[in-house]
Amino acid sequence: MSNSSSFTQFLLLPFTDTRELQLLHFWLFLGIYLAALLGNGLIITTIAWDQHLHTPMYFFLLNLSLLDLGSISTTVPKSMASSLWDTRAISYTGCAAQLFFLLFCAAAEFFLLTVMSYDRYVAICKPLHYGTLLGSRACVHMAAAALATGFLNALLHTASTFSLPLCKGNAVGQFFCEIPQILKFSCSNSYLREAGLLMFSAFFFEGCFVFIVVSYVQIFRAVLRIPSEQGRHKAFSTCLPHLAVVSLFVSTAMFAHLKHPSVSSPILDLLLSILYSLILPTLNPLIYSMRNKELTHALSKLMTGCISKIIKCSSSSL
Repeated sequence: MSNSSSFTQFLLLPFTDTRELQLLHFWLFLGIYLAALLGNGLIITTIAWDQHLHTPMYFFLLNLSLLDLGSISTTVPKSMASSLWDTRAISYTGCAAQLFFLLFCAAAEFFLLTVMSYDRYVAICKPLHYGTLLGSRACVHMAAAALATGFLNALLHTASTFSLPLCKGNAVGQFFCEIPQILKFSCSNSYLREAGLLMFSAFFFEGCFVFIVVSYVQIFRAVLRIPSEQGRHKAFSTCLPHLAVVSLFVSTAMFAHLKHPSVSSPILDLLLSILYSLILPTLNPLIYSMRNKELTHALSKLMTGCISKIIKCSSSSL
């Protein structure tokens, strides 16, 4: 292969060459994928259905669930199909599309998590100004800004990465396409351009991370000053799930992409990629609904209503 135009596909990392284990991988990933679809789908449906949940916090949570569905749908179906049909190939265009949508969902989700920390900060530290600072128009603009930033970030990185001349093979050391794996194929020093773009994005994300940390320092200071135990419990119940999601997202993504090469190994890289690309989108609905009484109550009402309608339809048909 002399350059990127001389080949039309990449080879993804297979989990195993044993047929029985390939089928086991298919069923395992299918179970995780269905759990993510069910959990995020229930959150989206519940928030859209219940008028009491039409608030800024739940509006942002709905968008977060949509991004989680987009993120896991970008990588898992292709990996499942590869195991089911015993193939490693992904087209050049498919790899670029996978990289773009994965970067878009990941970047937009991180910016959305930053907006959600601002939402909690205003709700707890400046409750009298909540309606003014986070009106419906402001919420739509913030969500649109997060999506637009994610789109621009994904477009720049994808265009920069796939404009490089590639001549060092096409076997991706991961079960989906990602920037570090593609850069290994570069046969010129032009990859430094993408490395510089990555550093710029890293500083930008670091700024968002600092904003989240400062917001939660102010939030915890305000919560600890609340005189009633019930008030502190209610404030923590809306903040801790978001903080847990941010901590898991940031820690796994940073360790996966910024760890020292001496601690890197194919198995560790694979486990980390599974954690932030599969497990987190599946766990997020559980984390947010675990301590949220409003969401669990609305979900139980929705499920009860659906079951009642099913029973009525079955009884009427009889």
